[in-house]
Amino acid sequence: MSATVIDGKAFAATVRQKVGGHVARLKEEHGITPGLAVVLVGEDPASQVYVRSKGKMTLEVGMASYEHKLEIDTSEADLLALIAQLNADPKIHGILVQLPLPPHLDSDLVINAIDPAKDVDGFHISNVGLLGTGQKSMVPCTPLGCLMMLRDHHGSLSGMNAVVIGRSNIVGKPMANLLLGDSCTVTIAHSRTKDLPGVVRQADIVIAAVGRPEMVIGDWIKPGATVIDVGINRIDKPEGGTRLVGDAEYASCAAVAGAITPVPGGVGPMTIACLLANTITACCRANGLAEPEGLTV
Repeated sequence: MSATVIDGKAFAATVRQKVGGHVARLKEEHGITPGLAVVLVGEDPASQVYVRSKGKMTLEVGMASYEHKLEIDTSEADLLALIAQLNADPKIHGILVQLPLPPHLDSDLVINAIDPAKDVDGFHISNVGLLGTGQKSMVPCTPLGCLMMLRDHHGSLSGMNAVVIGRSNIVGKPMANLLLGDSCTVTIAHSRTKDLPGVVRQADIVIAAVGRPEMVIGDWIKPGATVIDVGINRIDKPEGGTRLVGDAEYASCAAVAGAITPVPGGVGPMTIACLLANTITACCRANGLAEPEGLTV
C-alpha cells in the first residue's frame, strides 16, 4: 500500500483563493476591508520569518495588514495598552500576538486581554470554553486546518476512531474537541499513555502533535488509516546541515497508511491560510454579515 499524499500546500492555496474572493465581495458590496494586526515582541528569528509570511499573504488576499514590532524589553503595561488600542479600532478585525513572548511577559494575561471576537488565534479562554462546549467560537488555526483536510479527504468523519497524540492547548485539546464535534470517537494520548503503539493501532485517524521528531512509526499505524502530522522538527543530516521532519516517520507510515500529510508541505501551510479565514469570519461577525461557507466549523 502507498498512502495518498494530502497536499497541504495546494489545499492552503485553495483556501486563500476562497478568502480572496470573500474579501473582494466585502469591499465591493459593503465597503469593508478586513484588517489583521500582528504584534511581534523581540527579534526571535523564527517568529520574524513567520510574521513576514503572514503579512505577505494578508496583503495578497486583499486584506489590510498592520504590523507592530516592539522591542524585546517592552513592558507588560505597554503591550496591554497596544492591545486595548487594537481592540477599540474598528479597522482591525483580527489580532494576533506572536508567541513565544519574552519571559518577563505573562502570555496568558496578554492573550486574554485580546477581544475574544478579534482573537483569530483562538487562544482566549472564552474561545477555548466555547469550543469545548460546542458553541460558535474562533477556532485555533492549526486544528482548523487539520479538520478541513480531513473533511475534504473523507467527507463525513462520523463514527471514526481518532487518536490525538499530544495534549497541548494550542493543538491537541482543540483538535480533540473539533473531532468530537464531527462525531468521532476520540482518544487523547500522551507521554504517560500505557501501550501508546497499541492505542494508536486502533485509530482510523492519527493526529501526531507531540513535538518529538519521527516518534510515530509505521508499525503503529492501522493499515489504511489517515495520518495528519502536525510536527515540525529540525534535525541534523549525517552529511551536515539540517532537514525538517514531522512527528511521524514519513516513509514507514506512508507504506501502511491510506493517506498522510508530508512535512514540510502538509499542515504548516494550512495554519496561515486558516488565520486569514478566521479574520474573514471575525470581520463578517463584527458587521452582522453571513459567515463564509467552508472556512469555519
